[in-house]
Amino acid sequence: MSSFRTQSLWMAWVSGAALAFAPGSGVAAEPAGGVDFARDVRPLFTTHCTACHGGVKQAGGLSFISRDQAVAEADSGSVAIVPGDPEGSELLRRVASTDEAERMPPPEHGRGLSADEIAVLRAWIAAGAEWQAHWSFEPPRDPAAPAVPDSAWPQASLDRFVAARLAAEGLAPSPLAGPAEWLRRVSLDLVGLPPTVAEYEAFLADGGDAADLAAVRKARETVVDRLLASPHFGERWASVWLDLARYADTFGYEKDPTRTIWPWRDWVIKAFNADMPFDQFTIRQLAGDLLPDATTDDLLATAFHRNTQTNTEGGTDDEEFRMAAVIDRVNTTWTTWQATTFGCVQCHAHPYDPYQHDEFYRFLAYYDGTLDRDLEDEFPTLRVPVDDAARAQASALLRTVSDCRAALQAEEHTVAAAVADWRPLSIHTAATSGGTLAVVEPGRLEAGGTLPVGVCYDLDIDLPAGTTAIRLAIDLESGAAEAAPPERGAVASHLSIMLPPEPEPGPPLDAATATPAEQAHAADPSQPAEPPKSPEPKQVAIAAVVADFRDGPFDPQATLRPDAAGFGGYPVLDRPRWCVFVIDDPTAIPADGRVRLSITQSATSNQGTQACTLRRFRLATSADPRWTELTKGTARRESFKRLAEAEAALKKLEGPRVPVLREQAAAARRTSHVFTRGNRLDCGAAVAPGVPAAVAPPELMPSDRLGMARWLVGESNPLTARVLANRLWAELFGHGIVETLEDFGSSGAAPSHPELLDHLAVRL
Repeated sequence: MSSFRTQSLWMAWVSGAALAFAPGSGVAAEPAGGVDFARDVRPLFTTHCTACHGGVKQAGGLSFISRDQAVAEADSGSVAIVPGDPEGSELLRRVASTDEAERMPPPEHGRGLSADEIAVLRAWIAAGAEWQAHWSFEPPRDPAAPAVPDSAWPQASLDRFVAARLAAEGLAPSPLAGPAEWLRRVSLDLVGLPPTVAEYEAFLADGGDAADLAAVRKARETVVDRLLASPHFGERWASVWLDLARYADTFGYEKDPTRTIWPWRDWVIKAFNADMPFDQFTIRQLAGDLLPDATTDDLLATAFHRNTQTNTEGGTDDEEFRMAAVIDRVNTTWTTWQATTFGCVQCHAHPYDPYQHDEFYRFLAYYDGTLDRDLEDEFPTLRVPVDDAARAQASALLRTVSDCRAALQAEEHTVAAAVADWRPLSIHTAATSGGTLAVVEPGRLEAGGTLPVGVCYDLDIDLPAGTTAIRLAIDLESGAAEAAPPERGAVASHLSIMLPPEPEPGPPLDAATATPAEQAHAADPSQPAEPPKSPEPKQVAIAAVVADFRDGPFDPQATLRPDAAGFGGYPVLDRPRWCVFVIDDPTAIPADGRVRLSITQSATSNQGTQACTLRRFRLATSADPRWTELTKGTARRESFKRLAEAEAALKKLEGPRVPVLREQAAAARRTSHVFTRGNRLDCGAAVAPGVPAAVAPPELMPSDRLGMARWLVGESNPLTARVLANRLWAELFGHGIVETLEDFGSSGAAPSHPELLDHLAVRL
């Protein structure tokens, strides 16, 4: 599929004879000889059996989804299908039984099988009960073009398949469309607009109604070239893609506020007009952010999957609707590229096709690692300059930001991995402005009760001499639960360390400026003195914040600013987190080490209704000099300078902000679980990313979203090329070669012209 370009396909279809007739009757050709499993047996199982003996229910321990299951011993001890032995097969006995208590299917589930249908099953079992994969799971093969009665009629290779089918049905091709009919048809098909009078006259003048068919063909090709070059071509075909992408300019829920995503719509239009190969069109939309040296346009393309709904209603659960968006991405991917009802597998194995329940969540794991979280600000977003030169500048700046952050974190983590002398912080008192706060063991605290937004914890602590860093570790409330839904968010918005105030000696009394009270006290110390001015507390400077990883919209360095959001798990906490506050000057700590450490927590989730407070956390100290050395390095200062300059330059660029996909850091990667019966609050086994075995051999299993996108349009995928060819055919002719555009599975329609479909698919 990698060489496929949309315009070359349409040129072949619409400039030749293919538009001069209607498709055939829609009846699949009968394969010659004997009972065919795909044609004769699987439809019987799908119609009469798999509702009770399939992927959803396996009554009696029996399923007809795969051969291994069908020939296995059932719960009753009998075997439904014994290959080569119809009389020993329980299936034959039950479908032929006249006892309504035994007959299958039961009377309340529908009619029994006819004598002819039972004979089909008997003959199939007697022949060995061979099982075939569903036609759509087999790789498309390029069939030989059939011979046709009139070799002059076909104008393109696909015409031979149509002509052969017409001949088999005893039909002749429709007459060649007249110039007006053809021009209107091709104009509406390619650009969605009827031709003008001037365009019709130009077509006639160019030979559109000539007696010479070669001249007519040349005139038609000229029209097709003109229409393919029209900007309206991209608009017409982008409208089809926008429907598949569930495009909308609003969030979709409740208040339904406006979403700025039109630049992605324009990207799609430009991609069609630029004749972008479909594999690149796919890869950029599903994983453009993971491409090496991704450009602004690559990032913008990923807005395809930010067309999911965002719920900004007060009190909604951000994690619930984040997961709803991820599930929507899975289902949209399978509907659009695979024409498969994969959504069934969210709650159970597929009722008709060989997709297992856990395979839904293995595929979901490809999308589970993105940064978006149903936030009202649509984080993460991308500034998209309208000017092409500015877009190139933005791409370079984004790479600089990414490189600087990666270099800084690599240096930080090298030190963090080397330091092991953490000691629990000595805490004298712990007070809170709301709820309760208790020291449960050295260095470990637990908060409870009502913890409002903005709650502040004040801790009177002792810092050992030479302390270079303080580590804050946020623990899960539930402990280290292996398979549990994420907890409420926990964010330390601002941390400060204050020295106790010390009274400073005042200057000598100046009689000229002294107040009467001061003069009276100086003359007679027994007289009351004016109350001394309260000394201002001094803050211990923190040079840097080193975090386990940067995740979500908050920068860990922001914990040093009173007005920022800070560090932690946001909007949910799905694992323990840690960060280290590096003290700028360890000698600034008083000799007795007594200071006050304050942690303010102002972050909110669930659309501002739920406080993200620390509930279980630990504090420890280190005296390792490598922390101080880390912050004093020249290379680090240069990296921070470059980072700040790049971020400032990005802010100056003008253009709309568009929601896009961005992948979490590797350390922040979520663990995906199977949801029991589709319930996200009932987490089952952990799963790694993967594609269902029915369509991907294990040796080709992609490990990440980029690999998944490449597999989707790769040679090993049996579905994508067929699905795309079928959609294009349906747009041009009114219905597809497979009439159920969204279902190529066992319960969908069979292709009316299977050889023609494969002939088109292998050319994509």
